Amino acid sequence: MERTNIEYQGVSMEKKIEKVLEEKEEGSGACALHEFLNHFGDKWSMLIVLHLGHAGKLRFNELKKRIQLISQRMLTVTLRSLEMDGLVSRKVYAEIPPRVEYQLTPLGKSLLELMTVFGEWANQHADEIMEARKQFQKRQKAKK
Repeated sequence: MERTNIEYQGVSMEKKIEKVLEEKEEGSGACALHEFLNHFGDKWSMLIVLHLGHAGKLRFNELKKRIQLISQRMLTVTLRSLEMDGLVSRKVYAEIPPRVEYQLTPLGKSLLELMTVFGEWANQHADEIMEARKQFQKRQKAKK
């Protein structure tokens, strides 16, 4: 029996998914993806990584201006989380007033390509997603 390229791709994708979902330690229930999403799966982290990737270095207020809807507290919390995960570095200059700059680490830069793929996908499918949401809302109203 011959297999087509599509069949091989399906098997390959299935194996990739299994590997991504594989538990780190048996019985722990924590895979690498779960750990990553715990710290990175919020709506602000991706925007911060993209803005830092685009600008190189940014001060706190510059970053806040670029991400208009984020609160000061949420920006602080998210930057700390990204710093803790090794994706962002924070450099404090001994000046008055103190100057703090943020930039992506090499690990953070390695994430940029994936983030741009997600962003491109979102832009490409925005109309379809909006239409699906409208259809869903119509179905929900019809059920009532």
